[in-house]
Amino acid sequence: MEKLSLLTTERSNPKTLRLDEMSIADILKTMNEEDQTVAIAVRQVIPQIEKTVEKVVEAFRNGGRLLYVGAGTSGRIGVMDAVECPPTFGTSPDLVKAVLAGGEGAMYEAVEGAEDDEALGAKDLADLHINGQDVIIGIAASGRTPYVKGALVYANSCGATTVSLSNNENSLISNFADIPIEVITGPEILTGSTRLRAATSHKMVLNMISTTAMVKTGKVYQNLMVDVNASNFKLRERAKKMVCTITEMDEDKAESVLQQTSYNVKQAIVMILAEVDQAQASALIEAADGFVGKAVKLASTE
Repeated sequence: MEKLSLLTTERSNPKTLRLDEMSIADILKTMNEEDQTVAIAVRQVIPQIEKTVEKVVEAFRNGGRLLYVGAGTSGRIGVMDAVECPPTFGTSPDLVKAVLAGGEGAMYEAVEGAEDDEALGAKDLADLHINGQDVIIGIAASGRTPYVKGALVYANSCGATTVSLSNNENSLISNFADIPIEVITGPEILTGSTRLRAATSHKMVLNMISTTAMVKTGKVYQNLMVDVNASNFKLRERAKKMVCTITEMDEDKAESVLQQTSYNVKQAIVMILAEVDQAQASALIEAADGFVGKAVKLASTE
């Protein structure tokens, strides 16, 4: 078993040796200064993130899924990213999914021992019937969590693409990943509390992966989330604003078209720009693999 004291994330931060004696303002300023280093650390691993996105895009195009696997804070960050994909991009809840050590209850309360159970990590993935089309991202700030290791080992045996996301150099889980991502965020201001900078880096990286993959699979037009699931007033208003912005149509007319499509923003945009009915718009979008701009261009060639 690795000595935790040797991990960068477990070391003491020399800038905060007197943290308990600092004023509130000084603590906050120090936290803010340390947080500013996270984006720089993430920038160093963009090539590995790019490779991951390429694999995720390939998976989505071939019927595969993106699964985040983690324990504690790392797992909860995965849950946060996964649950936002359906409302933001209109995806199935199964397309991007988080697997948390200890199950759903661990989102709100620690499940003791779950993260140390390597076999449980394998079992939880086996229960989801993963295959060679899927991408599995194992997340562990320490880079040595047994639950995550077990999941990655099992995923490799199934032929899935495996990615590790950690915050220490030469992490254990990097040895079990096709694409290792090591974001070196350094010692936390509160020694060992990786819910701070390490967790912030995880949130950044997962946001980058899921958002970019959605852009490259037609879920975005220009910089707008045109596959949004307009399930409440705020999102319906956002849908209307998108249609108005893209088509330069007034709000009343835009809303009328949206109502015809049950607030399917893509269909509404194509109907207006290509001057076609809903059925034709739907067919054009399908032929364009979901890309709105491509769908409009296809209409002009027919």
